[in-house]
Amino acid sequence: MEKKRSTFTGKVGFVLAAAGSAVGLGNIWRFPYLAAKYGGGIFLLVYILLAVTFGFSLMVAEIALGRKTRLSAIGAFSSLSRRFSFLGYLASAVPVIILPYYCVIGGWVMKYLAGFVTGSSAAMAGDAYFNTYIGGTWEPVGWFLLFMGITAVIVLLGVEKGIEKVSKFMMPVLIVLILGIAVYTICTMDGALDGVVYYLRPDFSKFSVMTVVAAMGQMFYSMSLSMGIMITFGSYMKRDIRVEKSAKQIELFDTGVAFLAGLMIIPAVFAFSGGDEAALGQGPGLMFVTLPKIFASMPAGGIIGAAFFLMVLFAALTSAISLMETIVSIFLDKLAMTRKAACLLVFGICTALGLLSCLGYSVWSGVRIIGMQILDLFDFLSNSVCMPLVAFATCLFVGYVIKPQTLIAEIEKSGPFREKRLFCVMVKYVAPVFTLLILLSSVLDVLGIVKI
Repeated sequence: MEKKRSTFTGKVGFVLAAAGSAVGLGNIWRFPYLAAKYGGGIFLLVYILLAVTFGFSLMVAEIALGRKTRLSAIGAFSSLSRRFSFLGYLASAVPVIILPYYCVIGGWVMKYLAGFVTGSSAAMAGDAYFNTYIGGTWEPVGWFLLFMGITAVIVLLGVEKGIEKVSKFMMPVLIVLILGIAVYTICTMDGALDGVVYYLRPDFSKFSVMTVVAAMGQMFYSMSLSMGIMITFGSYMKRDIRVEKSAKQIELFDTGVAFLAGLMIIPAVFAFSGGDEAALGQGPGLMFVTLPKIFASMPAGGIIGAAFFLMVLFAALTSAISLMETIVSIFLDKLAMTRKAACLLVFGICTALGLLSCLGYSVWSGVRIIGMQILDLFDFLSNSVCMPLVAFATCLFVGYVIKPQTLIAEIEKSGPFREKRLFCVMVKYVAPVFTLLILLSSVLDVLGIVKI
């Protein structure tokens, strides 16, 4: 008899919750600066091609694994093959690593939102404001705990009353905000249209192997693959909902938001910097240093800045919720805990690990591991090492251990699987090579041999 498990109420709830997981900070700041760095339109083209082939196949595999087993990552792999139980533990380690430092960054977003709402936008545009803030002790810790506390309360409410209900509200509002800010920016800033052309026009002279590698890495990071999230959400999915169609809709949301984020940010930065491409490649500094300066220079910049950081907060929260739910689900399955006890345990673990990242810019600012600060190390280990390894092993598991037909049979319970040939080819032959390429390029990048 199948164990009773929480479920999403329907397709809309599942798609919006899964899309909310995929849409996060990576879409808002990472996608725009990578697109700018690797030729704008050519990067977009490569990213879309990879998303509809490589990303689609991995997402379908993970959702189907969850729905078939009705278990989170650890249980899902071990129930189908005990030899691959290690893979469940490795996949589950990824959200444990990511969630604490993600909540630290979420706290930064809340701080900036509060500043713009209370009229401190001019101060936030100062050159030293961001570094002074993260170099503090108690204020960054307070915002970090507040962000994580809000996340925990939503997860505590459960799948239907918490995650689904919040996603149904936040995702449409996020889309409206990002569209509105993009249109306002392009229409009010002199030179912004030149930035639109720069963003959309393919520059084939900038195409290289590293363009593909960067697009793959972003797709991996952005679509919540190889971290147990899609397996967990798939386990909450009703069997009459089509896996293939849902995966395509999630991809459409994720890629659409990333595209709009680029359309919002790149023209603004391009116009503000006078066409200086170097201003686009600042990573986190783009959001917390450059954009506040731009908002301060715009008509009604305080309102636009508040709307922007509200949008970023929604994106950060939906991703943090999915990360925490994935960890909570593991404790529920493995330790038979109540949801309340599991949430409290996860909150405690994440507080301990998050403080390492939060204080890594103040009392522990002198700590460097392989040349990285603590938060950067966690980011490297999760996104550049663990996730490619999980994706590679998952492809081997599906392609050669349980065989693709096992998941195809599960997918076809809710309707025809039109892309099953593509799925088989990608999982067995193409995706394993690509994931090893990501892993190799990431390690070489850290070692300074190849710069991405």
